[in-house]
Amino acid sequence: MRLRTLLALFGAAVLVLVGPPLLTAGSDSATGTQIPGLRFMVPNTPGGGYDITARTAAKNAEDAELTHNIEVFNLPGAGGTVGLSRLVSEHGNGKLAMSMGLGVVGAVRSNDAPKTLADTTPIARLTEEQDVVVVGKDSPYKTIDQLIEAWKKDPGKLPVGGGSSPGGPDHLAPMLMAKAAGIAPKDVNYVPFDGGGELLASILGNKVAFGVSGVGEYLDQIKAGELRILAVTGPERVDELADAPTLKESGYDVDFTNWRGIVAPPGLSDAERDKLVRLVEELHDSPEWQKSMQQNGWDDAFLTGEKFGDFLDAQDKRVVSVLKELGL
Repeated sequence: MRLRTLLALFGAAVLVLVGPPLLTAGSDSATGTQIPGLRFMVPNTPGGGYDITARTAAKNAEDAELTHNIEVFNLPGAGGTVGLSRLVSEHGNGKLAMSMGLGVVGAVRSNDAPKTLADTTPIARLTEEQDVVVVGKDSPYKTIDQLIEAWKKDPGKLPVGGGSSPGGPDHLAPMLMAKAAGIAPKDVNYVPFDGGGELLASILGNKVAFGVSGVGEYLDQIKAGELRILAVTGPERVDELADAPTLKESGYDVDFTNWRGIVAPPGLSDAERDKLVRLVEELHDSPEWQKSMQQNGWDDAFLTGEKFGDFLDAQDKRVVSVLKELGL
């Protein structure tokens, strides 16, 4: 009996020693991409660019079996700085990430926010996309020239709506557009909305004369005929909207694009940060994500880790510079 007991104890000890590696091997290990309980914060309202990007990324990651059951939730307010403040307060939480972009960079400046993107852990820049200049289907403006002609006559009476706070992409794009058209940016009647979803209702309801927002946010409405696109803000026409001219080819010297990415709370361990980066790298290379980028008119702008952090710092300086240049 004593020998049998000793053998049983020895067998149990062996199981303890070999069990954990067997249980943690595969995609749940430190070298995998599975992050149980991962939550993805969207710092503006449903239907906006950050929301579409986050929900697309989450679905693509699950479809590619990189991780499972990602919770996407919205925490809007103050151009994204409410969400940013919440993210920074989650110090050391390796299971939280936030969708963001140039709009949050601008909102930090315009709202004099106490927390900045320098307080976060940079994960990745994902996409770049052009803004679109759109009007409702019943608008009297059929071309960009018609719109700008009316805008120049009385800028204050033609409100332009954008899905970001002052300093964000949907604010900077029409301001650069105004300057190129000979309109003083300070005379522009800009109406900010907390994301493209809120802006859409105002364009369709003729509460603003025209709107400026991301390609991916309004692609479906443009194709359905609910919105009329007058121009795109980038250097080339968008494949999905080939009939829409660029502002530059229409005679207005504007070349402007927006971008979106992911940041995480401060205080992550190297392993937690690396796992989030690895998840996004695998997502970026997946057929699911590549297809989504094409469908949404997004350009690939992938950049991770410290290089993305350097980019964020440069974007902050750019926003300050452009606002000064525009006298805003």
